[in-house]
Parts: sequence; C-alpha cells; structure tokens
Amino acid sequence: MRRGRILKIFLGAGIFLSAGVMVNHITSLTTTMCTEKELAGMSYTLQQFVDTQSAGAASDPEAIVAFPDDPTQNAPAAPGTDPNAPAVSDGAVAAEPTPSATPKPKSEYDKIGISVAADYVNVRKKPNTDSKVLGKLYRGSAATIQDRTGDWVKIRSGQVEGYIKSDYLAIGFSAEKLVDKFGTKIATVNTETLKVREAKNTECAVLTLVSGEESFEILREDKEWVKIMVDGDTKGFVSKEYVDISVKFKKAVSIEEEREEARKKAAAAAAAAREEMAQQQPSQPSSNSGSSGNSSSSNGNSGSGSSSNNSGGGSSIKGSAGKSNHDSSKKPSGGSSGSSNNSSGTIGSGDGSAIASYALQFVGNPYVYGGSSLTHGTDCSGFSQAVFRKFGISLPRTSSAQSGVGKKISVSSARAGDLIFYAKNGRVNHVAICIGGGRVVHASNPTTGITTSNLNYRTPYCARRVIGD
Repeated sequence: MRRGRILKIFLGAGIFLSAGVMVNHITSLTTTMCTEKELAGMSYTLQQFVDTQSAGAASDPEAIVAFPDDPTQNAPAAPGTDPNAPAVSDGAVAAEPTPSATPKPKSEYDKIGISVAADYVNVRKKPNTDSKVLGKLYRGSAATIQDRTGDWVKIRSGQVEGYIKSDYLAIGFSAEKLVDKFGTKIATVNTETLKVREAKNTECAVLTLVSGEESFEILREDKEWVKIMVDGDTKGFVSKEYVDISVKFKKAVSIEEEREEARKKAAAAAAAAREEMAQQQPSQPSSNSGSSGNSSSSNGNSGSGSSSNNSGGGSSIKGSAGKSNHDSSKKPSGGSSGSSNNSSGTIGSGDGSAIASYALQFVGNPYVYGGSSLTHGTDCSGFSQAVFRKFGISLPRTSSAQSGVGKKISVSSARAGDLIFYAKNGRVNHVAICIGGGRVVHASNPTTGITTSNLNYRTPYCARRVIGD
C-alpha cells in the first residue's frame, strides 16, 4: 500500500517536471521568434526610410540624410556651437559652395619692361624689323607696356612710343629682379622742411635741411630710415615717415634727342678746347691791353666789349674775355682777384644772364670729385671756377674759399650770375650758380652730374655777388 503511494508520487513529480521543461522551451522559442521578427521588421522599416530619403536627395549629392529618431538632425544647430558646420535650413543641410580657384600672384611690374639688350634695342614704328627706327632703349632703361602683338610689345618711354620685340625685355617678376641693378631709388620729401641727420636717430647732429618736394637718391634703405645723397659730400639720414620712395629708370632716347645731345657735346667740347688753348697762350705785355671794344685773343687782355674767340657754343658773351690776371679796372680798390680774403665789393664785371646761359650748356655732363673739366667731369667748385674763368673772373678752388669773395648779399635778392653756398654742420661744402627764377645750376653728385635745382633744394647758407652791374 505504502509502496503504491510512493510510486504515484514519483510518477506525478516526473509528469510535473516534464511539463515545466516543455513550457520553458515553448517560451524560449516564442521569445526568440518574437525578437527575430522585431529585428526583421525594424530592418525593413529603416531600409524603406533610407530608400525614400535617398530618392529625394539624388539631385544633391552633398545632402546629408537625417534620421527621424535623432531630434538634433531636425533643427538648425545652435549659433556658435560649431563654426565649421554647414548652414542648416528647414531641417535640410545646405550644399557648401564650390571653392574658387586661388588667383595667380601678380607682379607690380606686369606693365613695365626693362631692356636686357647687350647695348640697346631699336624702338620701331611698326611691329616688324623693316619698320622705321624711332629711338633706342638702352640696356637697363625701362618702358611702359601698352599692348602686345605676337612677339612684339608696344611701349612708351620718355618721348618715344613704338614697338620692341619682347625677347629684349624683362617683364613682371623678371623685371623685379633687375630693379636693384638698373633702378635708382628716389626719396621725395613730403613735408615742408626735413632734417638730414648724421646717424639714424633724432639725437645726433643735423647736417643740413632739405625742402619739400625735392628728390634725392637713396644710398641705403633701412626699416625706419633712408640714407640719401644730397650733393657733393653731403650724405645723411632722413626718416622714412617724411619721404615718398619711388624707383627711377633711364628712359628711351629718340633719334632727334640723340642727335641734339651729340650736337651739344660737340659744341661744349669745342668751347672747352678753345678755352684750354687760350690758357696755354703766353700773356701779352700789359701795354697791349687796349681800351677799344675789340678784345684781343691774348690771355692777358681784357676789355669791355664782347669776346671774339672764347664764346662757347656760338653764344654772344659780354664782359671780359680770356683769363684776367691783374686788371685793376675789374677789381674793387684793395681787392685781389681770386683771393678768398676779398670780402667786400665785386671782383669783375659781366652779364649774369650770359654766365648762366654758358653754365647751362654743360647740364648733363658728369660729376667728378676733384675734377674741373666742364665736359669730362668736375665737382661743384671746379664747375663754378671754370664757368667764371670764361668771363675773366678767377675764383679760388674750393667752395669754402669761394664763399669769401665778392660781395655778400641776401639769398632772397640773388639773381643770375650770383653764387649760392650751402653748408654742412655750419661749414660751407657746396656752391651753385644762380640762373634766375629761384633756380641754380651746379655739379651736384655722381648720379645726377651737372644739373639744375630749386635754389632752396636745401637750405642756403649764404649768397655772394662777384660781378658788378
């Protein structure tokens, strides 16, 4: 009986356990199937959404697909959160603009050509080698490019306009490389008066003053200062703040200009040769010094008439002819021609305008320190000495000594034929000849040679009158 009950208990427990196992298996299977169906359904839904979005965005390949379950994709990004993010409008991201091509660097000399010819290149009327030659562009000279025709460029330089083969010109960046070799940097004063200093600071000595709108060659350029050539041996520093810097090149020379220049040089050379011959002739006895209007070719003769054999360039010159040695009628009482001690009165007579005209014949000729040749080279005092010698007036050799002869006058009253002096550190170191109209002619420096300038191009120190009325 008891055995039968135990058997029934074990049998019931087995059936119960078997039922539990079956239930768990069914539950697990159901769960797995449900999960797989859910994943399969979600996959289908996402694929369908992507296909729909992709079809709508096919026309804009830069567009970004936004998922609906990411709320941050449905609204524009907050300002300032990402400065590099593309702009968003109405839930869609705008296409980024196509970046533009980087512009090619442009040279400031794109319209400038510098001659690289061995000597010069002809400027022709038309773009062919059979055309008429209008002028010459010498090596290192520059021209403005106006147009291009095949291998030719139309240029303008100085008074010449015509065509040059482009092979003879450095243009653009190639021209920039030649600026320091062929160009001259110029400083133009942009203030009323500018101090030229001994060194690159405002505590050092002031050498001289230069006036507004005057231009000077730059010898050296630094960050805040430029060293300029004023004249003669006067070189100093000025602040870059008060000057405008430019580059100056030589220009083309027309055929007419070249012929005129040759004529002037020939006339000046002839005048210099006659002067040299007159100096080499022995002095005649004083008894031959006539009082008539006709002057002798003798080196010692002087008269009040016009010169017959020493007038240069065909010009008529009044005053004493040749070199006056000791003509007391031309000197003030107690004075001595050529002496730096002559501090009162004039030392000769003549026409100031004629002196100025004669001096102007030599403009363009070279400056040579220590020289005294009007054609081959002279410095400032050698220039004034040679010019006045033509009119029978003997001046000392240096500008400092010349500043002591004749009669002291105010600079404002200076007229043609008067001497204008300039000083460095209070000592005279440069002389020029007044030509009237507030201008002077002088042997300036190695770059400009004999040239004309405003009388006040730098502050005058004093003025002297060495000829009488």
